[in-house]
Amino acid sequence: MPIMLSLLSDLASLPFDDVIDVRSPAEFAVDHIPGAINLPALSNAERAEVGTIYVQEDPFKARKIGAALVSRNMAAHLQGPLLDKDGAWRPLLYCWRGGQRSGSCSIILKEIGWRAETIEGGYLSYRRMVARALYDAPMPCPVVVIDGGTGTGKTRLLAHLAHQGAQTLDLEAMAQHRGSLFGPMQDTQPSQKAFESQLAMGLAKLAPDRPVFVEAESSKIGRLIVPPTLWQAMIAAPSLRLTAPLAARCEHLITAYPDMLCDPDKLEAVLKKLLRYHGHDKVRAWQALATSGEYTALVGELIQTHYDPRYRRFSRDKSAQTAPIDLRDLTDATLKTTAEQIIAKYSTTVCP
Repeated sequence: MPIMLSLLSDLASLPFDDVIDVRSPAEFAVDHIPGAINLPALSNAERAEVGTIYVQEDPFKARKIGAALVSRNMAAHLQGPLLDKDGAWRPLLYCWRGGQRSGSCSIILKEIGWRAETIEGGYLSYRRMVARALYDAPMPCPVVVIDGGTGTGKTRLLAHLAHQGAQTLDLEAMAQHRGSLFGPMQDTQPSQKAFESQLAMGLAKLAPDRPVFVEAESSKIGRLIVPPTLWQAMIAAPSLRLTAPLAARCEHLITAYPDMLCDPDKLEAVLKKLLRYHGHDKVRAWQALATSGEYTALVGELIQTHYDPRYRRFSRDKSAQTAPIDLRDLTDATLKTTAEQIIAKYSTTVCP
């Protein structure tokens, strides 16, 4: 009997050892249930071939060819990643709609003796739950925004809050982007759907009687859009606005962006993106500082000339909803103490 899921939080309590996505690698790459492993019933090319035969020739022929391919691929999985699984192993499988691919694979696993089950409705049923959580349902708990100019240690403070047991959502880690022109952490960001999967599963874990701390972001992180349930809550939420001495901010940013310092071409390419804001003369001066290794001076210039003015222009004035936090430095000791004070302040905050 397929497993019917009604809440994303159900996934954490299911009695299965592994969640297996049997869709093609291309489908898996776009999005999948977080934590699932990909053991494709059909490769990308095989899925395209069977689909074409099904539509243009004969559904029976397509099913026959598909069955042969699934059997061959399952044999490879059994002799490979599943070779060491013992008789007590219990997998949960899903495909696109919870139909032929996951059903066929589960039959093979059950015949071996494993208690394999499938997800009713497959990936599409999971995706509908994600969409409801991010586009229809209200936030499950109060939100507190960690705000402040570039280099004030917002991400590090968020990590200290999480380490001390506070509820947090690290949107930049989920989006693989640090939220600025210098932001990409990798060559590519995840898909919008994959970003939403990470975020929805994060929301599903939140306790309703405690606030969740989120770093201030624009409505887009790189090319990814913050879904409306969270974005509207962030707009209305109280914020903690961090400030820190310029020297501490410079030191922090130099250590936070080692990829830029190790790759002169990458740094130059990002500086060129500032041409439309500051012109050729200013950018050439910044490139000269980078070339000579004067990174502290470069970062200080960028903070004072580019980032702080933009922050003052686009930051939201929340008056009574904004609580300033003046950090004397950005050492871990200071951020740890600050996190303790924040948690104590919001320890009695509950949902209305």
